[in-house]
Amino acid sequence: MKLIRSGNRGEEKPGILLHDERYDTSGLGEDYTHDFLASGGLQRLAFFVEKEKDRLPKVAPTERWGVPLANPGKIICVGLNYHDHISETGFIPEAEPILFLKAMSALNGPFDGITIPKGSLETDWETELGVVIGKTGTNIEKPEAIDFIAGYILVNDVSERAYMKKRGGTWDKGKGCNTFAPLGPYFVTKDEIPDPGNLRIWLTLNGELMQNGNTSGLITKIPDLVAYSSEFFGLFPGDIISTGSPAGSGVGRTPQRFLRPGDIIEYGIDGLGSGRQECREF
Repeated sequence: MKLIRSGNRGEEKPGILLHDERYDTSGLGEDYTHDFLASGGLQRLAFFVEKEKDRLPKVAPTERWGVPLANPGKIICVGLNYHDHISETGFIPEAEPILFLKAMSALNGPFDGITIPKGSLETDWETELGVVIGKTGTNIEKPEAIDFIAGYILVNDVSERAYMKKRGGTWDKGKGCNTFAPLGPYFVTKDEIPDPGNLRIWLTLNGELMQNGNTSGLITKIPDLVAYSSEFFGLFPGDIISTGSPAGSGVGRTPQRFLRPGDIIEYGIDGLGSGRQECREF
C-alpha cells in the first residue's frame, strides 16, 4: 500500500494511493500515527480498503500533499554512507556509521518548498531512502532487523553545510532548520519494495540532473543500519532511519553550487515517488 495524507498543514486527513489516484480513508477512523503502526493499523487499513475501495471518496487534485506519517518520533540520519559521497565531500571515512538526529520541527511536505535560513551560505540537497520502523526494539539482532521495518519513504536530508562545518559543535546545526526534512509523497509498505538494496536515486536542480545513484551503493546496508541504530536509540513505530545520500550534492561540484531563492529541486527513488521543492528566502 501507498499511504498518503492530504490537506492544509495541521488539518491533514489520511488516505491511500490507488491506481495513481488519491482516496480519503478517514472512514477508518484512524490517522497514520505511531500508535496506528504499533497496533496492527496497516492490517486494519488493508482490510478496510479492500472492503470499501469502490466507495472511498477521491481527494481533490488541488489538495496539498502532507507528510505521510502523522507524528514520527524521530528521524535518525546516517552520514557518509556512500563511498562516492564521501569522496565529493572531502570527509574522512569513519570506522562505524555516523548517526545524527533531525529535528521534528523540520518536517515538511513533498511539495511545500524549502526556506533557506537567514545568513545561509551552503544550503544543499541530499536525496535519501528512509526506513520506517514498525515495532519497538532495542539491541536488535541483524537477522531479525527486517521484521522491525514497516516500509519505506522518500527523504531529502536538506543540509546547511557551513552551519555543519564552520559554526562549531555537531552537524545538527545544519540539519534541523525549518523545512529541512521533506518526507513523501507517500509511505510505502515493505511488501511493495522487495529489494530496497537496488533502487535508483535521482535529483535535478532547475532541470539539470545532479544525483543519479542507487541504493546498491550503501556502505552499511539496511538491516545492519536498523540493528546498529538500535544499539544507541530505542526504535519505536513511526521512527525513520534516513540511510544516507549518494554523490551529486552541491558540495561536490566544481565550482560548488548551493541552493538559492527561486531554485527548484525535483527528486525521487524507484517505487517511492518524487518530490518537488521551490527554494525561498527566509
